Amino acid sequence: MPRIRGASIEEHHEMVWTDLAEAMRQLLLERDYDSINMGHIAARAGLARNTLYNYARDKNALVLALTERAGRPTVERVAVIAARSPDPATERMREIIGVVLEAFMDQILQLMFRPSAAPPVECSEVPTGPDTPFHAIVIEVENVVRDGIARGEFRDVGDVHLAVELLSGVMRAGAERIGRDPAAFAPTVQSAREIVLASLADG
Repeated sequence: MPRIRGASIEEHHEMVWTDLAEAMRQLLLERDYDSINMGHIAARAGLARNTLYNYARDKNALVLALTERAGRPTVERVAVIAARSPDPATERMREIIGVVLEAFMDQILQLMFRPSAAPPVECSEVPTGPDTPFHAIVIEVENVVRDGIARGEFRDVGDVHLAVELLSGVMRAGAERIGRDPAAFAPTVQSAREIVLASLADG
């Protein structure tokens, strides 16, 4: 039986997932995504290749699991911000935009945008697809938009879901730019905030 790291099986698995994420980040700095295989990932994470298949059946499944895990803290942060109902919707939206774009400084989450992505990692649905780690964020943003409309901070956009889907294109463009040039983070966040809030502004 393989040696268990940590105080429990659950802790052991979490440690392995952390190692897998770090292995993928390191490999992405060294080579093109398409040239990375499960053997490379297993070796960099210090796992036997057969052990890696206990965590994911193939590279696509592994990427899906890694992006979901990497996205969890951002989902939780956005939920907390969105729930601050005493705060103006405009301020919550500004903060959410910054938090989401900050998340895409992580190379793991940038994998959601790779051109050759195929199911189950469906990049054409990012960030609104129900199979992505950011679907919950879309729901929270829709709630903030509805709250802003009810308060008179935002104009009545009609179909809130469609409006947020369209605005998610702004966020995707910003995230892709940050992935190409991390130094562009601050101006990209500023521009995204200006575009999104101008689109929602009442009058």
